[in-house]
Amino acid sequence: MLLKNFKIKKEWVDYNDHLNMSYYVLLFDMAWEVALEKFKMGGTAAKNSARSTMVVETYTAYIKEVKENDDVLVNLTYFDHDKKRLHTKMEMVRKKTKKISATMEWISLYIDLDKRKVTEFENDKLNLMDKFILENKSNFLTNDIYFGTKLKK
Repeated sequence: MLLKNFKIKKEWVDYNDHLNMSYYVLLFDMAWEVALEKFKMGGTAAKNSARSTMVVETYTAYIKEVKENDDVLVNLTYFDHDKKRLHTKMEMVRKKTKKISATMEWISLYIDLDKRKVTEFENDKLNLMDKFILENKSNFLTNDIYFGTKLKK
């Protein structure tokens, strides 16, 4: 599922003439924000309800170089949750070659920002996520899942 597309900017490229690793993380994070808004857990929710997510663990694979002016697509390839955690995997694909450039998988916790503590998802958010999973599960890729045992179901 396509989350967002990007054109690689000159200022994101390092002295090795490819996308600096910090920008991979930033682009994955910016793409994931699209899904978080859909689940009512993104920036808007953080401001309005003092609830948000915080990443606690990541695994990144850098597969093929991305260079200045490349167009890349960030796709969601896996998503699941339990009562307090999100498990996400995305891939970055060069639009021109349709080859995977990188993947990033992470575990996020749901946070009450007023208390700065982990909290459980509200029922409306659970329903949104469960509906999304039901509608998209057949498209999820379950191979090469690094954090397969992190959720407590």
